[in-house]
Amino acid sequence: MFTEIFTRHNWDEVKAGIYAKTASDVERALAARRRTLDDFAALISPAAAPYLEEMARISHQLTLQRFGNTMQLYIPLYLSNECQNICTYCGFSLNNSIARKTLGAGEILQEINAIKAMGFDHVLLVTGEAQQTVGLDYFRKALALVRPHFSNISMEVQPMDEADYRELIPLGLYGVLVYQETYHQADYKLHHPKGKKSNFRYRLETPDRLGKAGIHKMGLGVLIGLEDWRTDSFFTALHLQYLEQTYWQTKYSISFPRLRPFSGGLAPKVEMSNRELVQLICAYRLLNQEVELSISTREEEAFRDRLVKLGVTAMSAGSKTNPGGYVVDRQSLGQFEISDERSAAEIAEMLHQQGYEAVWKDWDPSLAI
Repeated sequence: MFTEIFTRHNWDEVKAGIYAKTASDVERALAARRRTLDDFAALISPAAAPYLEEMARISHQLTLQRFGNTMQLYIPLYLSNECQNICTYCGFSLNNSIARKTLGAGEILQEINAIKAMGFDHVLLVTGEAQQTVGLDYFRKALALVRPHFSNISMEVQPMDEADYRELIPLGLYGVLVYQETYHQADYKLHHPKGKKSNFRYRLETPDRLGKAGIHKMGLGVLIGLEDWRTDSFFTALHLQYLEQTYWQTKYSISFPRLRPFSGGLAPKVEMSNRELVQLICAYRLLNQEVELSISTREEEAFRDRLVKLGVTAMSAGSKTNPGGYVVDRQSLGQFEISDERSAAEIAEMLHQQGYEAVWKDWDPSLAI
């Protein structure tokens, strides 16, 4: 289990090590043929800021070599905003007074038709964490409705046991996104005081359960703004390295959600500038040429346009973050505010103008060369 590796690393010591990196460390990392986690620490350190242009150039080259001039487009389908957790940063938190909604079969089909009309052949199913309402039985039924319409189905829902994942994979489940939110154990408890999500270790070991179940693809990440982003990103990279070595048949992606406002929401503890986000994206690409890097509609459209050639390989488009947001209930409260409100067609045209091809489902085998 990753827990064994995680407990060997002290947060404060890792953080101090990152901030102690020098220009010489950065230059050595840039010159390396195969970069290590120590190199990654240098590339995300403050000392790397003056080298951002060179990092971006290398990141662009490596991304083109592996993925070509393509960008995967994906879209979330929110099935429910019901949740039994209290999370300080989430619009779906149990202590927020919002109208709760879970889509029924007919409503799911309406949302599917709207998403298909946009051109998508890959969908991300999202719910809050409410075991009694949106548990295993609900997921079985949802997959049965969704599977005939999409080539690939991913989920971002409550962490489950290995046996549950084993049952859902033959029903059409292709990928699972599970964000640790923060690897700072004390602050994790502060932001998750109630509910099953308050169990730090159970969440930390979810990727291991997914790997043992044989999932095709796994998404990792932290919520940038809860804690020091450099230290959290180091632990994410450590986790990724362990998973790739242990469950080598699984594909991996990294996402970069920055804390966004919601009704009564939490202000970021640590602010990350656009320049720093570019630095982080490039650092991941320099560390790992294979991992998919994803950016969501949380980010502003002009900034997302600039990220196309800097290492990102997947973008959400036309997203709604509320259950039924495409057709059924456009007024219900979303999980967070989005910044890029362009349609999927507009995103595809922006990519075309930059010389990129939009890929409307998860990567074809022909692209995984």
